[in-house]
Amino acid sequence: MLKLFEYNWQVRRDWFDWCETVSEEELLKQRTGGMGSILPTLYHVVAVEYGWICGGIQEKAINIPQFKEVASLQKIKDLSDRCHEELAPFVYDWNDSLEDRIMIDITDEGEREPHKFGEVMRHVIAHEIHHIGQLSIWSREIGKKPVTANLIGRGLFDN
Repeated sequence: MLKLFEYNWQVRRDWFDWCETVSEEELLKQRTGGMGSILPTLYHVVAVEYGWICGGIQEKAINIPQFKEVASLQKIKDLSDRCHEELAPFVYDWNDSLEDRIMIDITDEGEREPHKFGEVMRHVIAHEIHHIGQLSIWSREIGKKPVTANLIGRGLFDN
């Protein structure tokens, strides 16, 4: 599981670099699907990862700013760095004894839903991969080559 988090983190950094080559207008342009545009989608990926792991599994009091408070590429990169700094130690310390522990999620309707930690961690991984696919489609729509989604060749399994 750790290698897939590292993969997502690498790809996210690559998308942030990609965004440096695109106008702010394109990054905020309303599009079909996902969170509606590129920057809000990157923000959403960061907020969901942080919310599930730090707020949900670790039960920490967290503060996720609203998108309008961080609506620039640099501010979202900074938010990603801050969230990563806080949640990465938990990901790196993951062990099998955590798999079946239960966290309680409160749905938008106020219902209490139990989820296994292992299921939540895998959901976070799949969630980011899903949104990265959307970014790839949008990049082609504006005539730019997307960031590669290849797992192979990223050096994650070299050691």
